[in-house]
Amino acid sequence: MTKDIYNVLFLCTGNSARSIMAEAILNREGAGRFKAFSAGSRPGSAPHPYTLDLLRGVNHDTGFARSKSWDEFGEPDAPQMDFVFTVCDNAAAEECPFWPGQPMTAHWGVPDPVKVEGLEAVRRFAFSDTYRMLRNRISIFVSLPIESLDRMALQRSLDDIGKTPVEAD
Repeated sequence: MTKDIYNVLFLCTGNSARSIMAEAILNREGAGRFKAFSAGSRPGSAPHPYTLDLLRGVNHDTGFARSKSWDEFGEPDAPQMDFVFTVCDNAAAEECPFWPGQPMTAHWGVPDPVKVEGLEAVRRFAFSDTYRMLRNRISIFVSLPIESLDRMALQRSLDDIGKTPVEAD
């Protein structure tokens, strides 16, 4: 697998937190080697405000952020994906649309910060923790020697990333 830029789609149900964070992280960490996108099976009306606050707080441009359906990426004029990662359990269990070009797929589920209840500080911490988990996994992904791995070895590596412990050290 050798390309100048790899297209990566992060999927979740609502496309309001985890998948948008992953898109922002990979577009920064990927240093021009990757182009990330995000979408949801049943997207909400907009990204969660805590997602946008967190991304701005760690100096991500949020101009890209909007909740969108994964149907956009099944259209004939959509970018062809090289990788598709689910980052939440609901999307992993759903039947995904057909992705042209047969991209590599893996499940990298992390807890949903939107579902956390309680004080605002507790809820915001959940968003920060989700960002940390995704950044750890994405850092491992961008360091893979994609060009030198055969398809089976690459798939094994992608699956292993999804098994990376999500607890804080």
